[in-house]
Amino acid sequence: LDNLKRIFVTPIAMKAIWNTLTISVRRIIFQFPFPIILAILITEMRGRRLKKVYQTIFTFPHFLSWVVVGAILTNFLSGSGTINMALANMGFEKINFLGNSKIFTSLLFVTANWKGMGWSAIVYMAAIAGIDPTLYDAARVDGASRWQQIWHITLAGIRATIAIMLILDIGGIMNAGFDQIFNMRNDVVNSSVTILDTYVYDITFGAVPNYGFSTAVGLFKSVIDFILLILANQISGRLSKGEHKLI
Repeated sequence: LDNLKRIFVTPIAMKAIWNTLTISVRRIIFQFPFPIILAILITEMRGRRLKKVYQTIFTFPHFLSWVVVGAILTNFLSGSGTINMALANMGFEKINFLGNSKIFTSLLFVTANWKGMGWSAIVYMAAIAGIDPTLYDAARVDGASRWQQIWHITLAGIRATIAIMLILDIGGIMNAGFDQIFNMRNDVVNSSVTILDTYVYDITFGAVPNYGFSTAVGLFKSVIDFILLILANQISGRLSKGEHKLI
């Protein structure tokens, strides 16, 4: 109990909680819709071979480690990186991509979308494949445009899948992306992107270990995730009259 109380009187811990919540909420806003959009765009393409090519291109980054992605970003976006050297050669001022907290936070969402949306889109593509094709035929006969078919048939057909994926994302809102932030952070922006997982790592391995306190932080995070999962599940069930409840 003393360790749990210590969380709320430690400024760094409270800052980590705030960063975790804000980054996770922004991830849902800026990352959750993109796999859905990508899945619809790929399924709307003509030509089976072309679909496979684009699906492979967008899925491939998922298999790259964040260690590799972090190294690539450092080589491209650092002060002496490729992009800043190109800007300097063209007479422009260099941009501090990795040292500006606002730009760095935006990079978290951009790189996470680039790396993960192709893999996440597979779930939605599978759901779209299960929609009865006669619904599209009937809609075309009735004069529905392609956009109307997407809105009233495709999105309606994968609504349950979207609801379940959103519930899972909300349930994991205290997991703000440890692998990504741990491999991309630096001393300049560390305070603005320190989340609970990186904080636990730092107090466990970066200083004198305090396993009791780090365990309390991990327990606190898990309890909050559990509560959010139940709340999101109940809200989704009420909005859809019980159709989209996960449990």
